[in-house]
Amino acid sequence: MTKLILPIFIFATFLTFAQKKEFTLKESVLKQRALSPDRVNNFLWIPNTDFYSTFSSDWKTIQKSTLSGDKETELAKIDDINTVLKSTYANFFGMSWLSENEILLNDGQTIAKWNVSTKSGSILKKTIENSENHNYHSNSNQLAYTIENNLFIDGKPITKNVDKNIVSGQSIARNEFGISGGIFWSESGDILAFYQKNETNVHNYPLLDVNATPGELVSIKYPMAGQKSEEPRVGIYNVKSKKTVYINPRGAKDDYFTNLTFTPDEKYIVVAEVNRDQNHMWLNVYDAKSGRFVKTLFEETNEKWIEPEHPAYFHSNSNDFIWISERDGFNNLYLYDFSGKLIKKLTENKFVVKDILETSPDKKFVYYSATGTNPTNTMVYRVDIQGNNELITKEEGTHTFLLSSNGIYYFDAFSSITIPYKAMIYTNSGKMTKLLMESKEKLDDFNVGSTEIGTLKGKDGSDLYYRFIKPSNFDPTKKYPVLVYVYGGPHAQMVTNSWLAGANLWMHWMANQGYLVFTLDNRGSGERGFAFESQIHRHLGDVEMEDQLTGVEFLKSLPYVDGNRLAVHGWSFGGFMTTSLMLRQPGTFKVGVAGGPVTDWKYYEIMYGERYMDRPEQNKEGYEKASLLNHAQNLKGDFLLIHGTIDDVVVMQHNYALVKKFVELGIQMDFFPYPMHKHNVIGKDRAHLMEKVLNYVIENNK
Repeated sequence: MTKLILPIFIFATFLTFAQKKEFTLKESVLKQRALSPDRVNNFLWIPNTDFYSTFSSDWKTIQKSTLSGDKETELAKIDDINTVLKSTYANFFGMSWLSENEILLNDGQTIAKWNVSTKSGSILKKTIENSENHNYHSNSNQLAYTIENNLFIDGKPITKNVDKNIVSGQSIARNEFGISGGIFWSESGDILAFYQKNETNVHNYPLLDVNATPGELVSIKYPMAGQKSEEPRVGIYNVKSKKTVYINPRGAKDDYFTNLTFTPDEKYIVVAEVNRDQNHMWLNVYDAKSGRFVKTLFEETNEKWIEPEHPAYFHSNSNDFIWISERDGFNNLYLYDFSGKLIKKLTENKFVVKDILETSPDKKFVYYSATGTNPTNTMVYRVDIQGNNELITKEEGTHTFLLSSNGIYYFDAFSSITIPYKAMIYTNSGKMTKLLMESKEKLDDFNVGSTEIGTLKGKDGSDLYYRFIKPSNFDPTKKYPVLVYVYGGPHAQMVTNSWLAGANLWMHWMANQGYLVFTLDNRGSGERGFAFESQIHRHLGDVEMEDQLTGVEFLKSLPYVDGNRLAVHGWSFGGFMTTSLMLRQPGTFKVGVAGGPVTDWKYYEIMYGERYMDRPEQNKEGYEKASLLNHAQNLKGDFLLIHGTIDDVVVMQHNYALVKKFVELGIQMDFFPYPMHKHNVIGKDRAHLMEKVLNYVIENNK
């Protein structure tokens, strides 16, 4: 039997039960932010100074502070700005510094600048009704945006496609490969690059709008695994010549374009092209004026998958750049010249680099975030171009970082399982200059149990990190039922060395109903490196379930666990995992609640699904084994399926197909729809969702 490795961190509250306040389930869902530790609101360095700004607790006042002393100087109030500008800003959300005295306000509707010294300003732009994907370039005062499928700059159409299948300026590849938008300004604002996708061959997928009378079908484009995909290209619009040229994939029409960036001199665009099989990447250079292909800097291949998620990072004014790659098993930093020659591998970490944060003003150091040797952490490091690495953050936990404009100081804030929140300012030599905040744990006033992080050994020898929550009145002589909360899919990490170890507050409400709440990050989950994550290739669900069963084995070994009263709940990939455990490991869990589950990977979209499963015709056995429709006959116990009716990520066909299969088999189960909710049930209705989920578990796990 797998043995418990001593918890790494322990957070516990040991105050008298009777003196504590209780929070309701609704409060635990809707008030997690209010009950979270106080934080420094929107710390920003003021350019070209050693001063910094923060917001008041209501985000309606900007305050300026010095590095010495605790005195704050009020710089601006949002109500005063609204009076002068006749604007309607609710608060300073979306504010940034333009210079030592000027701020930019951008709430998504009105863009304005304000001088905090002269108390004057002006409205620069107002967004047009029905416009989306706003991307404002402050240096040139230009606003790019989309209306329906076309791209505009300040009222001028850059594309004029009548065919709605041609979509410009929006995210492509369904936000995979680190893509989060479709509009890219050059540094000067003279060039605008944008993604364009041709969705002509992608099937229309119907979603029902039940708010209309009669109900109306709303079609989305949804490319399912093995079917025809979108065809991408990159448009390059020259603001001065008002001409647009296009870059097309050099391979197949349905290759992927991602990680687009400009060189510092704006002469070239660098973009990664990935083939549809996602096992080959070319980092290509194109002329920014003509769109002409210039060269391939290098290629990467992998028999499982290639997944570039970060653009080439130009750390200086030269065209040398840093590339993030996990070609050696972990994301590391590689320095290249513009001929494509590898100058140096800058990091030799046996842990995951998460992201490049920024470069020091003197261009000597590049700061980056990484897990460090403990994968539940997010630490900050810096490296010079000789490859000398240095850990910057002093304490283990989950850190945020911001370097001052002169590079002399940096802001460091973090939380961990033992520290609710702590914010400091350091010199770049590592000396703490100022402690900004060390927050009290607000939950000390409530009945909140203990949380621990520990590890189990997986069947392959991997360390599997888990989070274990116990009730505030935990009694080791009693027997407790368990709720296993699971996600288990790629790119996600549920167990982190942060406040509450990454848990939701409703888990503590559930614990105080007499439950143990357990979560384990299985193989395939994020921040552990390619060998750990890629074992899921072509057979989703197999090793993930094996690891979850290692967790079950551990739970059943504990004298205070009632092994006959185990429940499991998860959403999205966690819904797939919940359903897989209920149907492929029947009898292990007495109750299961699966939200928004993938039930058959042939119904899921191409970009994500084919990376992990290949195409259905390439992996027939893997698709059949992972299809939960083929295991429906095995159901034991009480099972609730939940789905948002306009889910455009895991479309409702997944649940409908499984429910249909249960009906055909004559098997009773439960199903609950959330009308007009997408993939996640959000807003006030989320309290209804969690009440539905947790009450179902409590009522059926007796």
